[in-house]
Amino acid sequence: MIEARRLHILRAVADHRTVTAAAAALYLTPSAVSQQLTALEQETGHRLVERSARGVRLTPAGEILLAHTNAVLAQLERAEAELAAYDAGSAGTVTLASFATGIGLVVAPALTRLAETAPGIRVRVQDAEGDASLPMVLDRQVDVAVAVEYRGAPGADDSRLTRVPLYAEPFDAVLPVGHRAADNERVPLADLAKDPWIGPFPGNPCHDVVVLACEQAGFQPVLEHTSDDFRAVVALASAGAGVALVPRSALRGMDMAGAVVRPVDGITPTRRVFAAVRRGAETHPLIAPVLGALGDAAA
Repeated sequence: MIEARRLHILRAVADHRTVTAAAAALYLTPSAVSQQLTALEQETGHRLVERSARGVRLTPAGEILLAHTNAVLAQLERAEAELAAYDAGSAGTVTLASFATGIGLVVAPALTRLAETAPGIRVRVQDAEGDASLPMVLDRQVDVAVAVEYRGAPGADDSRLTRVPLYAEPFDAVLPVGHRAADNERVPLADLAKDPWIGPFPGNPCHDVVVLACEQAGFQPVLEHTSDDFRAVVALASAGAGVALVPRSALRGMDMAGAVVRPVDGITPTRRVFAAVRRGAETHPLIAPVLGALGDAAA
């Protein structure tokens, strides 16, 4: 008989590619993870992982079991949801991870709505970058993620997750007031090809949006200044240090002295935001109202 908790460990190892990283995500020791993998191999009668200096990868047998693992864990989530519904499930705590702008734009309004429509549900919010929250959901560190599309993100057809689209927002060009394009109504990105750029660090989903938009305009941006804090990005642009692309919602209420904001001419860089839960958990009587409130806030 295969134990479900060992399947969860197998998926974490497949996601994180090292025993140490999987152990950290699951709040276990590396030796405990290794022991559970060994026990799983004994249960199945197959070698499931191969270790090397660069980490761990699944064997063909491990890949077969992983495909079944995603279906099994999703079904267990559905079972928990139905049991919770049977018990009424009108009160409890839901943990949610979101990037800072998402917290302000949809999470906080959703909490206000839930206080009126589902007062028994308590939501605990954690600030996490848009590419960090999905692994947190898969590792059961949180129940819900408010995340953004990024290179390498699990796709909409990923069997581990259920996604709910929330909103898409454009990026605007932020220029120093003395910039040659500051008086334009709209700014073609190609006109900024020779400027120094200010942007997020590689790995931040917004970095991917900026680089991809510039590549589509025919150039690679020279990122001379990097920060994941858009207030710092705008401050540097205001000081004449370079140009930037910033999500429109992040500019709300920001001190723009020394900088101007202009829409992008042509294909508009956009980030797409969605909520995600483990597949099968979307019907849980505590989680479903949270997803509904997030959708209402985004609408």
